[in-house]
Amino acid sequence: MPSVSLALVRRVDAVELTRLNIESRAYHAPWVQPFTTLDGFEEWLGTLFTGANLGFVARDLASGGIVGVTNLSQVFLKGFQSAYLSYYGTMGFVGRGFMTEAVRLTVGHAFGEIGLHRLEANIQPGNLPSIALAKRAGFRKEGFSPRYLRIDGIWRDHERWALLADDPAS
Repeated sequence: MPSVSLALVRRVDAVELTRLNIESRAYHAPWVQPFTTLDGFEEWLGTLFTGANLGFVARDLASGGIVGVTNLSQVFLKGFQSAYLSYYGTMGFVGRGFMTEAVRLTVGHAFGEIGLHRLEANIQPGNLPSIALAKRAGFRKEGFSPRYLRIDGIWRDHERWALLADDPAS
């Protein structure tokens, strides 16, 4: 199993992450459109300071390279104790288990340090690698949401995958 570190995103990650997003553009399409400019990085970082969102950078411990990004968004506490999980990897580390470990670390942070009860990942039905990753992390399919999220100007269908803190897989 690869060794991955997970840390909150910082401004010093901007140049490297922007470059990797540009290099991984074809790999990400049409599933996700991460920022590809420094202004886009600043906009994304700004959402982490002003809302109930957390962005993490996952790095390979051996090389220090960024293997991907995970996000916890719309973190709700009190009676709901839930958040949305999203993630994407970078081209240089595809298919080697790094993002599986990054997602597991993010789940651990969400359920452990934050104390959440539920995580939900919304994934386009055709994004088979992302669905496989969610399954490896213990998520189960709960439903289907037609025209759920607008990506690249198109309303796209998504499957709802969820994991509860007290699920045996978590």
